[in-house]
Amino acid sequence: MATGEFHKMHGLGNDFVIIDARAHPMDMPPARARQIADRKQGIGCDQLILLLSSDIADVAMRIFNPDGNEVEACGNASRCVIALLKQDLEIETKGGIISGQLSGADVTVVMGDPKFDWQDIPLAFAMDTRSIPVGWLELENPMAVNMGNPHVVFFVENVNNVDLAQIGPNIEHDAIFPKRVNVNVASVEGNEIHLSVWERGAGLTGACGTGACATAVAGIRQGKVNSPVTVHQSGGSLSISWAPGEPVIMTGSATYVFTGQADWDDFG
Repeated sequence: MATGEFHKMHGLGNDFVIIDARAHPMDMPPARARQIADRKQGIGCDQLILLLSSDIADVAMRIFNPDGNEVEACGNASRCVIALLKQDLEIETKGGIISGQLSGADVTVVMGDPKFDWQDIPLAFAMDTRSIPVGWLELENPMAVNMGNPHVVFFVENVNNVDLAQIGPNIEHDAIFPKRVNVNVASVEGNEIHLSVWERGAGLTGACGTGACATAVAGIRQGKVNSPVTVHQSGGSLSISWAPGEPVIMTGSATYVFTGQADWDDFG
């Protein structure tokens, strides 16, 4: 029997199963991650978070999408981990070390520096990441930003007029993105951004923290908004601050839902 505790949390509706495996390490092959994340036959979540000991930070965080693939970074999960452990933390991720602190009812996370070089996204070949010369239906010339994971950002007149569920998979799996990509479609109103995200390996999501950061960076870089900017998603809002040469800072909520026990052997 491999029975252990898990925590269910969400950041703006982006929900997580968090397993603290620091005391009792466990394997997480893709098949097990998929079964745990399954909403009908498993526990159900947008991402599975596995906490491990770290030699270079307070804790290490591994992140698995519902398709079982491991990804580099997740802003909403970072806030939830800090809220769960109830302390300011440095967190080791595959996308780098991020730090965060409790900020009243919210959590503020320093997400690190955005990257813009085509190799850092990565793209299949060299091109200007400020305006990639490609398009899919009405979505054209996105900016590419790496926020620990790869993003493209499209600004449109009205985000609600884009069928991202239909077009998102085509962009995510396009050969121009060798590690696939997160797709952000946004519109600007004053100094606020309205955002919809197709998340790599997960699909449409009510909130994506790294997506909000990437979109805010793209908007600031293009002169569409000023820092700090509020980014609205269907699950709620985040405040994002950034200046060129500085790390991106994200502030938002993290909500505890419940705790439970599971026999991990039941999930493969």
